[in-house]
Amino acid sequence: MNHPLQIVDVGLALGEARFRFSLDVADDVPHVLLGRSGSGKTTLAERLADALPGAAVVHTDDVAWHHSFFDWQGPLIEHVLEPFRARDAVRWRPVPWIERGRPGAIVVPDGCSPLIVEGAGASRDELAPYLDARVWVASDPSIARAREIDRDGDAPETLAFIEEWAESERAFFAAREPWTLADLIVCGTPEAAVPDGQLLVGTRSDAPGHTPP
Repeated sequence: MNHPLQIVDVGLALGEARFRFSLDVADDVPHVLLGRSGSGKTTLAERLADALPGAAVVHTDDVAWHHSFFDWQGPLIEHVLEPFRARDAVRWRPVPWIERGRPGAIVVPDGCSPLIVEGAGASRDELAPYLDARVWVASDPSIARAREIDRDGDAPETLAFIEEWAESERAFFAAREPWTLADLIVCGTPEAAVPDGQLLVGTRSDAPGHTPP
């Protein structure tokens, strides 16, 4: 990631982005985090949620589970984004969860703010009316792949699934170039250590036009 970066406190990332980069960031509209698998977007979502009282996180992997790698925008809109926009609480058990006996639910508490939607395919035209700020978590592909293997294991069936997912992810990114829509770029694999509680960030204008950072 070779474009200019600045250090921003995690807890103030979205707010400081509003002032530093002239973003119109609202607390009652979902913010979206996206990046390739293993980029650090899930960790960033958790750090933001910890730093922002009242925040909630929805992981698109939970929406996609045994449904589709990327064709899940309809259920997300119907069962999460529309109710959130109407200021209704969300407690949703997707059909595959019910069919396969997965416990729990996708939950967005009443009155939460902000809502952070995290996932590789979270920035797309169909979701644009429901989203406020888009954050691309840039990463070194080799480091991201190593993180996936460390997280999921290196059994042959796991590696086959990781590659199947990666092929779908590459196709989605090639067709959509979602980093070009990002309001903020966060470095998910910094070359040097970043102080605790801080991020390396840049703006969309810093990002390469056709190559995902």
